[in-house]
Amino acid sequence: MSSKIEFRYLSEPDTIAAGVLDMPSCVAVMEETFQLYARGDYRMAGPNNDSHGARMTFPENPAIPTMPAHADERRFTAMPAYLGGSFGTTGMKWYGSNLENRDKGLPRSILMFMLNDTDTAAPLALMSANLLSAMRTGAVSGVGAKYFARPDSKVAGVVGPGVMGRTTLAAMAAVLPELDTVKVRGRSQAGIDEFRAWVGEWVPQIRDIQVVYSNEEAVRGSDVVAYCATAKAGDVENYPLLKREWLRDGTFVAMPAPANIDEELEDLSVRKVVDSYGLYEAWALDAPYPTHNFVGIIGCKFLDLVSEGKMRHWDIEELGAVVEGSADGRRSDDEIVLFSVGGLPIEDVAWGTTIYRNAVERGIGTLLPLWDTPALA
Repeated sequence: MSSKIEFRYLSEPDTIAAGVLDMPSCVAVMEETFQLYARGDYRMAGPNNDSHGARMTFPENPAIPTMPAHADERRFTAMPAYLGGSFGTTGMKWYGSNLENRDKGLPRSILMFMLNDTDTAAPLALMSANLLSAMRTGAVSGVGAKYFARPDSKVAGVVGPGVMGRTTLAAMAAVLPELDTVKVRGRSQAGIDEFRAWVGEWVPQIRDIQVVYSNEEAVRGSDVVAYCATAKAGDVENYPLLKREWLRDGTFVAMPAPANIDEELEDLSVRKVVDSYGLYEAWALDAPYPTHNFVGIIGCKFLDLVSEGKMRHWDIEELGAVVEGSADGRRSDDEIVLFSVGGLPIEDVAWGTTIYRNAVERGIGTLLPLWDTPALA
């Protein structure tokens, strides 16, 4: 039996050729992922196997002169996971981030994904993961919209026109065929221009793009809303705020970025849905109450409300149970649904496996040798 191992390297253009930007397919893959999550056919890091991953940061005032100092969004994160079902693979996204990258003409985050054979641990693929990560994050909001948005939704409100705002809109459009208008709130004209160009190319279903100048304008009159603006973790007062009075009855709100809600939205009449309850519990283990002060994702706020006695843990619903069919999706035309998207490493495994298999089938990528025979066995 041969002990030779080689793996497939996929550059960003390779992943594009292998279909990484195919949003309808990505939404379908994420839907399958949440079915497997609900069945327990997965593993992630941490004591509860639901962790976002292991994060490394730098000190505010390092004692070692050559060590980098803490800065906004400067961190490294390892995000390992196993996903069963039709995937049966194990992988890890390696996530480096530094806000100062923008001054160097680089994206804030540079990501890679390693896919492994679950049985032998042999590498199958190493691929660029910026697009993979962006697409799977947006696609999860698309799954949420499929089950919780009104199917006749026509108007989307997007707060934050960056990568997350674009992919979230694309995913919602993929499941809401009547969606044709977006109101977008951004901080710069450059960001708005990039949003317009991307939507025009990748979401031609959207025929009317309206630029607005406040979060309230983006939200009022919208059927679905995406809160996708960046904000500094810990600066709760500056997290983008969502108010109940801005929302029409029946609105679905996807929140994959730091955000806050007013007291009226804390009311139990407003449904609170998360991608994974255990994910927020894992964050709470690392960052004690109030966790929302350390991690800006709104699901952390939901768990803080449980700690305060304003909610019970069973008032927070999980997407997987709805996808699997053991819980209800939208129950009425009038209900408001807040959907927290924290990001699960199993999503990277699912979409990364799909892209790898597409690449193998289409002959895309570069085969690299690990060894013909291991030097140590």
